[in-house]
Amino acid sequence: MLIVFTRALILYALVVVVMRMMGKRQIAEMQPFELVITIMIADLAATPMENAGVPLLNGVIPIMTLLSAQVIVSYLSLKSETFREIVCGKPSILIDKGNIVQSEVRRLRINMNDLLEQLRSKNYPNLSDVEFAILETNGQITIIPKAEKRNVITSDMGIPVQPEELPITLIIDGQLIEKNLQKTGFDKQWLMNQLKNSNIDKIENVFFGFLSSEKLFYAQQKERSS
Repeated sequence: MLIVFTRALILYALVVVVMRMMGKRQIAEMQPFELVITIMIADLAATPMENAGVPLLNGVIPIMTLLSAQVIVSYLSLKSETFREIVCGKPSILIDKGNIVQSEVRRLRINMNDLLEQLRSKNYPNLSDVEFAILETNGQITIIPKAEKRNVITSDMGIPVQPEELPITLIIDGQLIEKNLQKTGFDKQWLMNQLKNSNIDKIENVFFGFLSSEKLFYAQQKERSS
């Protein structure tokens, strides 16, 4: 009995350490590959915990292997936008400027009742109030309301508003996303001028850069390693 108790404590401590090393995301915020690894780790820890005849290392070694795989995949996802799209997929626009993107809804096999339920859960019971609805890679739906339906409703104040646009990510960890730059209608020279205004001399020195919905460019410089 003491051996089972000790093995359970060791495996519990190991799984806690592994989950802490994987990050602080909640289950609903995990990417698919992170959720798969979490489920597998729980299963691997349960087997030697339930059966004292199974060597403890039969649980420890696979758990550490999965942790290593998760760290490597996370690092590659951070460094390569293409790799991230392959592993995690990319966000899908379900509602575009108030219109349901029917082809995308069909492709993702999303039931309209489920979509409306998600909108209601975000306090948007009327589809007509939604400018964009985006299905994120972790399965959550992000709602961007129409400009006149935001909190502190501008329509009640008689203030004219412009239709909402999506922010466009241009640079991630020193890598320029060429296709997104083309969407903006600007060229690389414009981008370099914007970086110069932010006191950044090279794209490689940018940690994150994007064009806001108001068509304003923002960039954050990489921190220098000590």
